[in-house]
Amino acid sequence: MTSNANKAREVAAYFAGVLEVEHVPLECPEFRHDDVGEIAREKAEFAYRVISRPLIVDDTGLFIDALRGFPGPYAAYVHDTIGNAGVLRLMEGVAERSAHFETAIAFAREDGIRIFRGILPGTIVAPRGEEGFGYDPIFEHSGQTLAEMPLAEKSRISHRARALEAFRAWVERETKEGRTVNSSKHE
Repeated sequence: MTSNANKAREVAAYFAGVLEVEHVPLECPEFRHDDVGEIAREKAEFAYRVISRPLIVDDTGLFIDALRGFPGPYAAYVHDTIGNAGVLRLMEGVAERSAHFETAIAFAREDGIRIFRGILPGTIVAPRGEEGFGYDPIFEHSGQTLAEMPLAEKSRISHRARALEAFRAWVERETKEGRTVNSSKHE
């Protein structure tokens, strides 16, 4: 897991007034699986064994249909090694450009682990835009690349936002039913 305090601050702000979130840096083994939900689950199991308190972790992948889901959960490694230019070379002459980002958030506490997913559909396109990072310039959703969107808009519609919305809805139901939900953000 990385020590991404910025992402933890964003999550804490998202849950302000609903759930207390604190960042706890923790080194975690790199788990491998084709499903980002299973990777998040493994991270959550590991982290919970270490700190023994409620926590959330996440994992994200980019899945390109014409490439049979590649790079999937290995998106960060692929971006670091071949970058957007390499992905576009793999897509040369390919008419089918559909893809999606998926984020899975795993919430762990003493009664088990729950997975919340968010998916953002889109297409792979020639690079456009100056905002964002990673695959944002080549991933188009609703006519704009993520790199063309203002950060506030991207944050509102993203795969991570959709997973957080699902988790927040569950937290609000649990709270309404009188259950306590406390969380630390681990990455």
